[in-house]
Amino acid sequence: MKLSKIITVLIATGAIAGTAQAQDLTGTLKKIKDTGTITVGHRESSVPFSYLDDKQQPIGYAMDLCMKIVDAVKTELKLPNLKVSLQPVTSSNRIPLLQNGTIDLECGSTTNSVVRQQQVAFGPTYFVVNVTAAVKKSSNINSLADLAGKTVSTTSGTTSVPLLKAYEKTKHVDVKEIYGKDHAESFLLMADDRSQAFVMDDILLAGQIANSRNPADFKIIQESLRQEPYSMMLRKDDPQFKALVDKTIGNVMKSGEIEKIYFKWFQSPIPPKNININFPMTPAIREAFKNPNDKGVQ
Repeated sequence: MKLSKIITVLIATGAIAGTAQAQDLTGTLKKIKDTGTITVGHRESSVPFSYLDDKQQPIGYAMDLCMKIVDAVKTELKLPNLKVSLQPVTSSNRIPLLQNGTIDLECGSTTNSVVRQQQVAFGPTYFVVNVTAAVKKSSNINSLADLAGKTVSTTSGTTSVPLLKAYEKTKHVDVKEIYGKDHAESFLLMADDRSQAFVMDDILLAGQIANSRNPADFKIIQESLRQEPYSMMLRKDDPQFKALVDKTIGNVMKSGEIEKIYFKWFQSPIPPKNININFPMTPAIREAFKNPNDKGVQ
C-alpha cells in the first residue's frame, strides 16, 4: 500500500474514532461538551453551604465540592477553558431548573430523599442534619411540643414543610405556618416576631444565627423531627455524569481532603463576618465520609 494511501486510511480511521468517541458522550457531559459551558446552581443564603459573600459571589462548603466536580469535567472532556456559569436557585425552583436543563448541577443544602429520587439523582452524602427549630431565648419554647398554638416559619419547597405537617398530625399539635422564600427570610420572620419559631435543619439554623445582628438572642431546640442527608443534585438517568460525580466526591472523601474542607467552613471563621459556626463533625457525618453513598431518607 502506498504511503499516501496509508496516511489517508489512518486519518479516516482517526476521524471515525473521534466521531465515535464524541457520540459516546450522553446526557449532561454531552450537553457540556457541545455548549462549552457548565451551569452550576447555587443558593444565596444557605450558610455555610452555598451563599453570597460581600462581593455577591457564591461561596461555601457545597460550592467547594462542586468546583471539584467542575475540575473533573474539565479533565474528562479535555476542556481546560470550560466556561462556568453560576445560576442562583431557590428551594422551590431548584428541581424544575435542573430538569429543564437550565442548570447542570445543584450545589446547596438539599436533602436527598426517596421522594426526590423519583425526579432527580444525587451525589454522595456530604452532610447529615437534624431538623429542629430556632427560637428566641426570651421565649418559653424549649421543645417542639411547646410550638402548640404558635406561629412557625419555614422555607417553601423544603422537606421541613411536610415534616412539620406530619408532626402536627401525629402529635396533635396545632401551629400556624408561614413561609419564607429562602432561609434568610424565614429566619427574619422569627427574628422580627412575625413567627415564634423557625423550623429548619440545625446547621442552617446555626448559620443564620451566627450571621444575625445579635446571635446571643437565639437558641436551637435540642430535639429533632428527623435526620437527613445532604448532597448535590444532578439529572436522573444520566449514568455518565453520575459516575463522574460519585468518583470525584468519593475520592475527596477517602483521601481525607474532605476533612480540610469541612474544617474550613464549619470550624473556622467564614465570610462575610468572619464568624465561626463551630459545628464539629458528628458520628453520622464521619460515617458518610467513610462509606460514600447516595442513600436517600424515606
